[in-house]
Amino acid sequence: MRIEYHADDYGLFPEQSKRILDTFTHGALNGISIMPNSPYLDECMEWIKPFRDRISITVHLNFVEGRALTPKEEIPDLVDEMGNFNISFGRMLLASYNPFVRKRYFEEITKEVRAQIRKCLPYFENGPEGGIRLDGHVHYQMIPLLFDAIARVIREDSLHVVFIRIPRENMALYRRHEAEIDPLEKINKVKVLVLNALARRNRRKYPALFAQIEPYDFMGVAMSGHMSEHNVAPLLQDAVKTAEKEGRNLEVLFHPGAVFEPEDAAELTSADDLHFLTSQWRTREAETLRAFGSR
Repeated sequence: MRIEYHADDYGLFPEQSKRILDTFTHGALNGISIMPNSPYLDECMEWIKPFRDRISITVHLNFVEGRALTPKEEIPDLVDEMGNFNISFGRMLLASYNPFVRKRYFEEITKEVRAQIRKCLPYFENGPEGGIRLDGHVHYQMIPLLFDAIARVIREDSLHVVFIRIPRENMALYRRHEAEIDPLEKINKVKVLVLNALARRNRRKYPALFAQIEPYDFMGVAMSGHMSEHNVAPLLQDAVKTAEKEGRNLEVLFHPGAVFEPEDAAELTSADDLHFLTSQWRTREAETLRAFGSR
């Protein structure tokens, strides 16, 4: 089985991406998710080329940060007057179950999903036939409207998708080790409950798609923002043992890409991203990856 030590948000800014790449060259990192709509992505992907065979690349479908790739006139429900995303997780989730707006949102989301995937195809060595990996910024990919749009684009564009992040976590793992780790934040517990419920919905609706993507376990939402060595080490051996027993891989999600440059922070369009991307915890998560790399 394979343990993927994964970092989200690569390509958002140059200096931030260098911090992520440092956890590959000096740590355990072996997978990244790339920001399709970042104006700096091409530059940052040049740095990956020498290591392309050693780093798994995933398209980080983004409906949170920055400007959409689709013209704002075509997706008015997703962006503001500047073309920047302004749709919250909650609003997209509610629209998934609102029969009066669902179709309109679905068409807009599908356009942007297609644009973001197509933007990233050149970064996959063998194009759409070589095996594409997908996930989502702030796990939006699990929202029914967005997951349905992903399934539609995969089908209509005949994409060979081998991986979609399904951030489904077994909370028993954390209960077994609660004496060894920091207490879980309540908001993270809520996130796990919501994402696990959405995972069940998506699996029921798309059994063939789930059979197509690689089987794996996941860890990283319950301790999101606090993936320190102190917290991860007691959990990891247990998680690896479970994954091996079930014949699955394991993805362990980190966010080591801190944004400390004032000029970059000023470009962020999401208040939540500004808070999380500038957190000192990002540095601690980078330290965790470096520590696991030396083991």
